Amino acid sequence: MKSGKSRKELHAESSADHDTCIICGSGNPLGLKLKFDFPEDGLAECEFMPKFAYEGYKGFLQGGVSAALLDGIMTNCLFSHGIRAFTAEMTIKYRLPVRCGRKILLRARVEKSYNPLHILSASLNQEGKEAVSATAKFMESPLLKAIKT
Repeated sequence: MKSGKSRKELHAESSADHDTCIICGSGNPLGLKLKFDFPEDGLAECEFMPKFAYEGYKGFLQGGVSAALLDGIMTNCLFSHGIRAFTAEMTIKYRLPVRCGRKILLRARVEKSYNPLHILSASLNQEGKEAVSATAKFMESPLLKAIKT
């Protein structure tokens, strides 16, 4: 953790220029505006109730929305470690269909960091079962360091 700050403080600083994000941005009128928690064990977590407006097949969450949710929680997990990075690669496993109108729990964790590369894992759980999981590589970039927060 950088400079002895809490994960919530690091998250707030790192995400300051991310307010237009479709997943978590408070300044995006069309966004989902997800809010994240950072438990002591180093996880990033978030609960979300998928609306029927996000379905693919009737009653089921569209797969690309699941992917975006997982990407978003991994990005915010990095923010909570004071890291801003772009998604470089993501692998997704769809194990179970995700129902709209039923709460989901998103979780992410930093698995390894080789600055400027960071490897994360994430899961989307519904009714106590892992429905979708992802692993991803994120790359820090000078483009992000140039943005003033």
